[in-house]
Amino acid sequence: GVGAMTWSPLACGIISGKYGNGVPESSRAALKCYQWLKEKIISEEGRKQQVKLKDLSPIAERLGCTLPQLAVAWCLRNEGVSSVLLGSSNPEQLIENLGAIQASASGGGTSREVLPKMTSHIVNEIDNILGNKPYSKKDYRS
Repeated sequence: GVGAMTWSPLACGIISGKYGNGVPESSRAALKCYQWLKEKIISEEGRKQQVKLKDLSPIAERLGCTLPQLAVAWCLRNEGVSSVLLGSSNPEQLIENLGAIQASASGGGTSREVLPKMTSHIVNEIDNILGNKPYSKKDYRS
């Protein structure tokens, strides 16, 4: 009966794809107070994350959504997640993120909401790419 409230489903903007070719000057990671984010992005681990994002792109394309929408829907699909806290820099980002749970009213970019498309097959595909699914050790004695 306990649920988690997730935050930063886009990993401080990394999942948006804007860091695929480095750190743009206009991005959050370019700010002095976000030096830690820039270091994370340009690290070996950060480069591995970018490869995973490229591997996730075909799944998003098949579902007719963006990577950020896929990430939000993936979080919401988890039965242990009660809600997802979204952060956005502008109204357009918020509208895009909300596309994970609602049909696109503007007709720009996405066709229908993403969450219902998150079948167990799709989630398994994503989990295989990410390689970070938690292992649940069950106590079968109880």
